[in-house]
Amino acid sequence: MSNTTLYGISNCDTVKKARKWLEAQNIDFTFVDFRKDGIDAAQVEGWVNTLGWEGLINKRSTTWKELDEATKAGLNNTSIVPVLLDSPTLIKRPLVDQNGELSVGFKTADFAERFAR
Repeated sequence: MSNTTLYGISNCDTVKKARKWLEAQNIDFTFVDFRKDGIDAAQVEGWVNTLGWEGLINKRSTTWKELDEATKAGLNNTSIVPVLLDSPTLIKRPLVDQNGELSVGFKTADFAERFAR
């Protein structure tokens, strides 16, 4: 049985599409809204260690664009953790944890392949 957690924010269109797809496929999952439910440093550190900070960041987000250049220039796998805890909307959505395997974003074909396993 799959142990799947989908992280994101409730009002994100991409998260809505991913949730709808999982529900249509009758795939059990837990949804965590990281703005409402919160995330902790250990989770974020694990995500950064697995995906790398640049793989975790949505550089098209308004939040990213509003960060000052000095903060952006100083980011690394360690310094990004408090930034993400303070501004979780910087995280690419959805972030999916399926039995410890992480991915970000939603594309129907990718989800179909991933959940066929």
